[in-house]
Amino acid sequence: MVLLSILDVLMLILGGASLVYQVVCILAGLFSKQIGFPAAPMDKRYAVLISARNEEGVIGNLIDSIRAQTYPSALVDIWLVADNCTDDTASVVRAKGCNVVERFNTEQIGKGYALTYLLDHMIDTGVAENYDAYFVFDADNLLDEHYIEEMNKAFHAGFRILTSYRNSVNLSDNWVSSGSALWFIRESRFLNNSRMVFGSSCHVGGTGFMFSREVMQRNKGWKFHLLTEDLEFTMDSVLHGDRIGYCGTAILYDEQPVDFAQSWRQRLRWSKGFLQVFRYYGPALIQRAVRERDFSAVDFTLLVCPFTVLSVARLLLGCLFAAFGFVTWTSQLSSLVSWVTGGMLGALGMMAIAALTILAERDHIGASNKELVAYVLSFPIYMFSYVPISFQAVFSKAEWKPIAHRGEENAAA
Repeated sequence: MVLLSILDVLMLILGGASLVYQVVCILAGLFSKQIGFPAAPMDKRYAVLISARNEEGVIGNLIDSIRAQTYPSALVDIWLVADNCTDDTASVVRAKGCNVVERFNTEQIGKGYALTYLLDHMIDTGVAENYDAYFVFDADNLLDEHYIEEMNKAFHAGFRILTSYRNSVNLSDNWVSSGSALWFIRESRFLNNSRMVFGSSCHVGGTGFMFSREVMQRNKGWKFHLLTEDLEFTMDSVLHGDRIGYCGTAILYDEQPVDFAQSWRQRLRWSKGFLQVFRYYGPALIQRAVRERDFSAVDFTLLVCPFTVLSVARLLLGCLFAAFGFVTWTSQLSSLVSWVTGGMLGALGMMAIAALTILAERDHIGASNKELVAYVLSFPIYMFSYVPISFQAVFSKAEWKPIAHRGEENAAA
């Protein structure tokens, strides 16, 4: 009985704090101007790091968009690690005059290990010191032509780690791709932009971010190998006292899964990765939040807190205690009714978030009004599917698996 009460109070406090923070972030995103950066000399030298596994169909589009930047191409070198490739990815990239490092390791699988291998090679050969900072992109990305120029402004402004605006090349394909795309656009507008307004640290997404040579040297290359290496990098940086910046004028276009099974597999890996990050970094984040009164640590503690796991544990314990007569079934049924009511309100809230995201970012979203209405209505379905995914993540051994991309179709569109 006491344990159930403790869980109820804990979930109420954490859930309430998270809800209030989300509302404040949305209001800040709606009514605050986007943080901008002044013009800066285009004199920094950058390395673009790309991890690719069998991406011959899309990698050329990314390289072309990098070469088409308004930033001087002589100051941007492209480095790709062809990770366990069985196609012509390496040949395609070499033919475009880029640096290619091939890696074959079937034991240590994943983007984190591939980036480690690439940066270790650059450090060992002495070329890593030639760059002021390093960009990280996925093979299916496309960049707005001003992307590097805009990120360079923020870098000159003093940020050692930066993330950017994450848009999508295929939001309007179906409800699966739209759910994922709207989630990332929402994160850019209503979380990272608001964090900049608050003066706190932003969240580095899995692609479209940059870190300085000093950060690379501190980390001795790339040391992040959990299933969500981007989130791990974010947590480690916050614990080092870094303020991660956000450049909303640097726009990156990402390709989202259109197949639900593929999306499920991707999000299962993310959910497992969140649990890993909470296990390894949660206690240190909580400690920093208390000792240093660091709002960023509080923010990211709420981000990685496993609410779904706590909810499932509360439900199972309630049924177990009721079965043994410690509590009444009536009390647990009442709690279940409250959860269902909360879920219905949550669905309405999710539709509202999707609608606000579309209204605020309509100029960046390529879809008809009819499609957008459908995607607002389907957004809660996409989000609620995280419940069984999160539950499965507790017991499964999620592994990194490549996502098939259709880059040529999207580039043509």
